[in-house]
Amino acid sequence: MNTIKTWAKVLKRDVMTLWFALKHPLTPLHARAIAVIVTAYALSPIDLIPDFIPILGYLDDLIIVPAGVWLLLRMVPSQVLTDSRVQADEWFLQGKKKPLSFFGLAIILAVWCLAAWATYKAVFI
Repeated sequence: MNTIKTWAKVLKRDVMTLWFALKHPLTPLHARAIAVIVTAYALSPIDLIPDFIPILGYLDDLIIVPAGVWLLLRMVPSQVLTDSRVQADEWFLQGKKKPLSFFGLAIILAVWCLAAWATYKAVFI
């Protein structure tokens, strides 16, 4: 259980690191584009698949976010990561909570609306 808690804490810090890396001027454009999506999703107040759905509910937390973070940590230059990790550590030392991404919320709501519309079209038309 300690290993899972440590992993979750590192993942939380890495998401914040990528949030700061997204704003860093030396972050490459392709990494920024992916970082927008990953951080917006990770910092969204809701999940694409709600956690109350058995097994699938935690799939995004266990696979999608860590995979995106892992990919981005390899795409962002080491100097940017170092600077961003310092900022993330300072953020948490100041007792600040993770920011919320309303862009991520909008993306997830758009996906849900699209899925509802497609289901309606498939069933009733």
